[in-house]
Amino acid sequence: MADPRGFLKVRQRETQPRRPVPVRIMDWKEVYEAQEKGTLKAQAGRCMDCGVPFCHQGCPLGNLIPEWNDLMWRDKGEEAIERLHATNNFPEWTGRLCPAPCEASCVLGINQPAVTIKQVEVSIIDEAFDNGWVNPLPPHRLTGKTVAVVGSGPAGLAAAQQLTRVGHTVAVYERDDKIGGLLRYGIPDFKMEKEQVDRRLEQMKAEGTRFRTGVAVGTDVTWEQLRRRYDAVVIATGATVPRDLPIPGRDLDGVHFAMDYLVPANRAVAGESIENQIHAQGKHVVILGGGDTGADCLGTAHRHGAASVTTLAIGKQPPAERAGHQPWPTFPTLFEVASAHEEGGERTYLASTIGFVGENGKLTGVKVAETEFVDGKRLPKAGTERVIPADLVFLSLGFTGAEPANITEQVKAEFDGRGNVSRDGYYMTNTEGVFVAGDAGRGQSLIVWAIAEGRAAAAAVDKYLMGSTILPAPVAPTDRAIAVL
Repeated sequence: MADPRGFLKVRQRETQPRRPVPVRIMDWKEVYEAQEKGTLKAQAGRCMDCGVPFCHQGCPLGNLIPEWNDLMWRDKGEEAIERLHATNNFPEWTGRLCPAPCEASCVLGINQPAVTIKQVEVSIIDEAFDNGWVNPLPPHRLTGKTVAVVGSGPAGLAAAQQLTRVGHTVAVYERDDKIGGLLRYGIPDFKMEKEQVDRRLEQMKAEGTRFRTGVAVGTDVTWEQLRRRYDAVVIATGATVPRDLPIPGRDLDGVHFAMDYLVPANRAVAGESIENQIHAQGKHVVILGGGDTGADCLGTAHRHGAASVTTLAIGKQPPAERAGHQPWPTFPTLFEVASAHEEGGERTYLASTIGFVGENGKLTGVKVAETEFVDGKRLPKAGTERVIPADLVFLSLGFTGAEPANITEQVKAEFDGRGNVSRDGYYMTNTEGVFVAGDAGRGQSLIVWAIAEGRAAAAAVDKYLMGSTILPAPVAPTDRAIAVL
């Protein structure tokens, strides 16, 4: 695949350039710039003829990575996007937001820096949009079957597009005023501008998918009403219940969940007028949690003009290189420097938050202690307590599962012990005709998993409705591949 000697001639991994920090924190445009075509082709040419491409194992979608690396190297962009779209409905989203487990599995990564797979992917789709190679694919005939998809994140949209393309009449229900879920209001524009969502939605509308915004299923319309109106229902509402931190001072004014900060900020960037918006200008900000959502809060606070930003993590700082207990081709936990971290702020590890302090009901600081490990448990070390001044605290501690939204009461669908909607090996709940895909069924996860589950759930729905399916099913709810549905 690609240049037979490319990995020998080009040993240096070159990623996309980022706009200078002093420039990019003055606006909300994407951080990354397009890479020069010659450099991009050279990087794609590093993909080696490895015999067994383990990048396939790392990608839940089963992306045909060596094939489109080769086509990019040969400057055959139109063929490259055809191969990319064969397995991934929305590569412009994964190419910007996915942490690239495929690169962790790259065979070249055994003794060299891995191929820049994610960068090649996003370059292929951007070139395709620029050249008009992304066109609607409406069905050749209609089946007469109807499907309601509840939730318009990547899982719901992937399921909707697949089902529309095989001829079912699909309506996507979204409680917000615009389609996109967390892609729309949870992901800041400096990571992905909303044009990337809007132009894909235009394609889906042209294919025949219908969208119903401002409808909260469970209240505005009941799940039972959807069941009577449609032949199948797909729950793709995500895992949106935030994990709380019930410690002293939690009720102080200034302590917020991360999404209570990010969603209004994204709406403001979109031009909406937001009353009582949480704003970090001139304030000392503390973020609890070192994941992607915490980095989104960090970058947003920088653009708001925060006086200082401190990120606290309870555990140890991850290593810069792959640890021995996470050998290739597993996805390792590494110390990551996201674009937001480049822009400033302090990162503190082994910090246990033990309380919030304040005056007259308003937050003034965060009480922390050094974390120590006792019998495998992380506990605050006595005598190490200190207070970090803070005007705002954002809880970015992950999510605990899907919102109930009257699901159990109205359709008798059960939840498991982890707060997820239970399902069988073919994505169906214990209520016939009601399916679940994405984070609502598997818990908080990666965007690539959401799209993979949306595609697989669509295949299961199609088989339920028609008796057989030609749709691919890349993954099963148990994370094992389904050969034939």
